[in-house]
Amino acid sequence: MDLNSISYILDTFFAIFAMTLIIFMVPGFAMLEAGIVRTKNVAAVLTINTLIYALASLSFLLIGYEIAFGEFGSTSMSKWAAFMFQMAFVGKVVNIMSGGVSERAKIIPLALFTILMASFIYPVIVNVTWGLNFLKDTIFELSMYDLAGSTVIHSTGGWALLAAILIIGSRKGRYTKTGAIRVIPASNIPLVTLGAFLLWIGWFGFNGGSVGSISSKESADAVALTIMNTNTSGLAGAIMVAVIMYVKYKKLDITMILNGALGGLVAITAGPDLYDIYTPILIGAIGGTIVVFGVSFFDRVKLDDPVGALSVHLLNGIWGTLAVAIFAGSSEITLWTQIKGILVVGSFAFISAYITLFIINKIMPLRASSDEEMEGLDVNECGLEAYPEFKRAF
Repeated sequence: MDLNSISYILDTFFAIFAMTLIIFMVPGFAMLEAGIVRTKNVAAVLTINTLIYALASLSFLLIGYEIAFGEFGSTSMSKWAAFMFQMAFVGKVVNIMSGGVSERAKIIPLALFTILMASFIYPVIVNVTWGLNFLKDTIFELSMYDLAGSTVIHSTGGWALLAAILIIGSRKGRYTKTGAIRVIPASNIPLVTLGAFLLWIGWFGFNGGSVGSISSKESADAVALTIMNTNTSGLAGAIMVAVIMYVKYKKLDITMILNGALGGLVAITAGPDLYDIYTPILIGAIGGTIVVFGVSFFDRVKLDDPVGALSVHLLNGIWGTLAVAIFAGSSEITLWTQIKGILVVGSFAFISAYITLFIINKIMPLRASSDEEMEGLDVNECGLEAYPEFKRAF
């Protein structure tokens, strides 16, 4: 066996292993969302998360991959491994959006949006960033550095969520007529914690796998540095949120601390391979701070986001992309190249998602009726309850 074959085998195995870690984020999103929502909506949340993985993956296989990258092909690893790695990313964009509209969004319209996002909207964004680049040699050509998708994936999902919230509105009773914010507590904190840590573990494949190779000493070092910096940023985000929450409220809210970790992980995703081992501490700490103040801001403007995805994914996706230029800028990576990428991707993601959701909403309402929302989506959407022994009075 020659050295080229060994390299091919190692990189193929690496891509499949990274893909497997990323798929751990499927139960991660599912458990986090199932723990955040009320018990009457848990089965509906689990159902849409399952359908997102199935529909997004198959849509990307049949349509989306070719739009993004052209024909299946790779010279450094099996083309099937290369596809599977890219496929693993797709559903995460919709997972970000679906969690933010949980407890009032119906399953079938979200499933239809998943197909359209995975088939067309997300592949076009990948095309102009990581793929074929049909904007090449135009004024919109992008040279943004975004290793694993702070903007391409996380902000894209966040923009889609913002569009959905503007169309669908807030949960019934979340904001009172006097403008007060009614707290709707999480139903299962252990599930939230499990989900967040599954996402954290999945991030090692998400970012580490995006290096693309592990078959040389240099690439192995790059993968290890990327994963270490990813973890460090998550740690810093969690710690910063714990400090802020204790200073402000004298309380340690585990849901906010976990979101701080996720915010740090989103923020580092654009350039974990470019930093020294200390910079991710600052990037993650700022990411955690953004989560705390972002959650408060979105509640003040009555954008109801049960899982905090706008703060975690949208705001920190933007911050992480800017951080690359701030901390690892070069003649190729400038603040303008990063801002331009954020603006082009954000504009396309928001406008296309809004139009798509608006049309879907006209065909079949995205939002459950008031009575269905009050009773819970489990019974009305799934015909079963996740916790049938819990008897509630309506």
